[in-house]
Amino acid sequence: MLCAGKKSYFAAAVCIMTVTSMLAVSYLKLQRLSHQPKVIQEGRRCRGKIAISTITALEGNKTFIISPYFDDRESKVTRLIGIVHHEDVKQLYCWFCCQANGKIYVSKAKIDVHSDRFGFPYGAADIVCLEPKNCDPTHVSIHQSPYGNIDHLPRFEIKNRKPETSSVDFTVCISAMFGNYNNVLQFIQSMEMYKILGVQKVVIYKNNCSHLMEKVLKFYIEEGTVEVIPWPINSHLRVSSAWRFMQDGTHIGYYGQITALNDCIYRNMERSKFVVLNDADEIILPLKHPDWKTMMNTLQEENPGASVFLFENHIFPETISSHTFNISSWNTVPGVNILQHVYREPDRKNVVNPRKMIVDPRKVIQTSVHSVLRAYGKSVYVPMDVALIYHCRKGLQGNLPRESLIRDTSLWRYNSSLIMNVNKVLSQTMLQTQN
Repeated sequence: MLCAGKKSYFAAAVCIMTVTSMLAVSYLKLQRLSHQPKVIQEGRRCRGKIAISTITALEGNKTFIISPYFDDRESKVTRLIGIVHHEDVKQLYCWFCCQANGKIYVSKAKIDVHSDRFGFPYGAADIVCLEPKNCDPTHVSIHQSPYGNIDHLPRFEIKNRKPETSSVDFTVCISAMFGNYNNVLQFIQSMEMYKILGVQKVVIYKNNCSHLMEKVLKFYIEEGTVEVIPWPINSHLRVSSAWRFMQDGTHIGYYGQITALNDCIYRNMERSKFVVLNDADEIILPLKHPDWKTMMNTLQEENPGASVFLFENHIFPETISSHTFNISSWNTVPGVNILQHVYREPDRKNVVNPRKMIVDPRKVIQTSVHSVLRAYGKSVYVPMDVALIYHCRKGLQGNLPRESLIRDTSLWRYNSSLIMNVNKVLSQTMLQTQN
């Protein structure tokens, strides 16, 4: 009887597990069906006004759309990069207008607010919609309801619809330029170092900068190196210049930096082999290779299947200077001369140095600032003897005396080319005074 009882309990447990699994599968199928595009109108033409701003507020000002991107890595979807209130935005719908058959489809969106929100009420979000199977929509509108008039909704062009071959090896994404940015000399030096290391394109999400900096940006835009994305986020939200929420009534951290970085990855997914995520005062400095291309070839060979490469940040305090490379004609240009700052702070006990990244954009789903949140493929921590981030800024360890710092002149390997290139830019922009 005891044995029979055990068998009965076991059979009952198996039965319960089976029924539970069937219910779970049915629920997931229903959920997927609820997100399937449905025809709501026929014989219509797409008439909504096409959005041209980088940031577009939807009705109610709780959802802001940056740009939609076609993404077929798992299924045929439109993925919109946006900003949403993490509690108040419960449902959104994609309205697809198919010009070929004159039908309007509505698809319920999956709203995926990124986990790295750092306490702010608004955060970066992926708004993901399944596309109609029998058309390749070129535009999409977003609404809080599956009902209404599409003519009254802004239309967004779906980027990455047509596959492209990568046109450049490296694109640097800088977000966001704000605070009347005027560190002109260091910016030019960083730009010229990027080019020496193999960068062909730098994308800058610009909130604001000085008039002098505008002049420099204009030079690099005309040269073809820089693409400026207007980033008027403070026209829509109360922004913080800090990364963590301080209970001060602000809506989003660091001028929406995380949203801009995600947009930059998708924007360059089809046109750049690698995307580099760092700030304008940071340079990933190879120590065993002459440039990024040879470094990345080696790193990929050594780490098959890796798609994210993380480099350790090291602070070179701008308050500690060397007299070497004190170039008098640069002294009238506002900003830091990085060639004079070759003393780096030692590692802090029990503190992990943050990292910045070089990624394969086709393998990244979501990114934060110092790591990816979701990606296909492995993340690799690049050893410090291979490369480090040269980060010249205000020190983090107080006023350490020079003898407590580590003299590191790795940057000087590039001094000849860097000085020549910077002088050329200063001359062409008429920022350099003659001796």
